[in-house]
Amino acid sequence: MTGRIRGILFDLGDTLIDFEHVSMTAMFRKGARLGYAYLQELGKPVPGFRKFHYRQLWAIRWNYIKARVTGKEFNSLDVMIHFARKWGYELSEDECLELAWRFYKPLSQAATVAPGAVETLNALVKKGLKLAVVSNTFVPGAVLDRHLDIASLGDLIESRIYSSEVGYRKPKKEIFQLALEHAKLQPSNALFVGDSPHADIFGAHRAGMITVLKDRPGHQKKMRVTPDHNIADMTELLQIVDRYEKSQEE
Repeated sequence: MTGRIRGILFDLGDTLIDFEHVSMTAMFRKGARLGYAYLQELGKPVPGFRKFHYRQLWAIRWNYIKARVTGKEFNSLDVMIHFARKWGYELSEDECLELAWRFYKPLSQAATVAPGAVETLNALVKKGLKLAVVSNTFVPGAVLDRHLDIASLGDLIESRIYSSEVGYRKPKKEIFQLALEHAKLQPSNALFVGDSPHADIFGAHRAGMITVLKDRPGHQKKMRVTPDHNIADMTELLQIVDRYEKSQEE
């Protein structure tokens, strides 16, 4: 065992919030409908819905592929602002964020909080541990913060690092280092919990953290490094923390 655990960093998607069975293409179309209606309410000169939807869908897809290859993240707000100017209208900062929320809202409604997540995070906070999120996402941070609040997780997670805001993605070491600095944690005193062997486990391992893979029983994944711990349910995390605490007492 290493030093006392003082904080836990979590991946977001399919770790704290489950998106696994959601069709992203279908959710984007529903979100585009809501965004389109919002712009019409504002009196913006939007093109026909088909053009509005597909131009932005393909721009998001292209930027996502590029981000996966380069490790450099993009922010979907930039895509929305680009098309707004192209189609002849401007948006205030608040309008941009509301538009981004309308696009994301169907996904937030289809996703579910991981079983035991709220209870586990509450128990970890009561133990005095710092909690943080480190997420690969092109969604604006303010939109994800809103989702966390709706999911009753916002008050429990004091530090959030989103790749859309910092410009680089996991498994780059820099995003983990930034998250540790932001949470005022040393790598040897921090757990990282995630569902991706590459982005989460490999990345956090390189940053010197203790790694916990959240995985479904019987679901085999190729791994470049072996996680320090495996869990199938968020509640198992408390047992891991307790073992580290006991090791320090002995």
